[in-house]
Amino acid sequence: MLHKAGFVNIIGNPNVGKSTLMNAFVGERLSIITSKAQTTRHRILGIVNGDDFQVVLSDTPGIIKPAYEMQKSMMDFVKSAFEDADVLIYMVEIGEKELKDEAFFNKIIHAPVPVLLLLNKIDKSDQTQLEEQVSLWQEKVPNAEIYPISALENFNVTPVFERILELLPESPAYYPKDALTDKPERFFVNETIREKILLNYDKEIPYAVEIETEEFLEDEKIIRIRTVIMVERDTQKGIIIGHKGAALKRVGIQSRENLEKFFGKQIHLELFVKVNKDWRNNQYQLRRFGYNQK
Repeated sequence: MLHKAGFVNIIGNPNVGKSTLMNAFVGERLSIITSKAQTTRHRILGIVNGDDFQVVLSDTPGIIKPAYEMQKSMMDFVKSAFEDADVLIYMVEIGEKELKDEAFFNKIIHAPVPVLLLLNKIDKSDQTQLEEQVSLWQEKVPNAEIYPISALENFNVTPVFERILELLPESPAYYPKDALTDKPERFFVNETIREKILLNYDKEIPYAVEIETEEFLEDEKIIRIRTVIMVERDTQKGIIIGHKGAALKRVGIQSRENLEKFFGKQIHLELFVKVNKDWRNNQYQLRRFGYNQK
């Protein structure tokens, strides 16, 4: 039987729905989704397996102009997505007119692989606006096939997936057929807690936070997890904990509920908050947290 496999890499500006799309394809919440920009910090693989195919999807951070070392590393993940793609998905949303980085845009229009341009959030538009947007992007990215979709409503997602299967090269599987992702369990614990922090705190707090799971002990019925929330300053530590620990407790409860669904087991979660000064500009710390691949 002919077997196809390949890497399908999703790129685009922050907040256009890249993570929602990947989760729709994979059927699991592998990438965290919030309405805040810069939600995805790493390159996350989601794997979809069939008898005669394996699609390795890659969700990347939204394209931004980096302001500090961590963001430079995030953009390195995006650059790497151009290097190994068999199919490139460039995702834009209704009303968007350009990619925030000209160099990345040039790479898309000169990509040596098939490009699918997905015009997302069409549920927020009318027919006239949709037609205008389609012709705008046809002009800007003439090498792309354009698909209007709504990743959130799962509209037109299946035809896109079917087209991906047609475009994939003939190849054996890259990962075991029961694999869902290339990331370890602790990564998803960290991402779940970070998602709750993005949802529960304002301003700079979520962006100054890094999560490290120090202990992940699993037995038949329960997983015991001990996780540290790193912040950059003492004042941020106080905000994360909240009055009488109420804010931290809320994050813990919400995270535990999500993790129990994700792992299908009872979770015992302990959260601690530590100050790790200026970690976003510290090369050693960035390597330790998996940002700096150099």
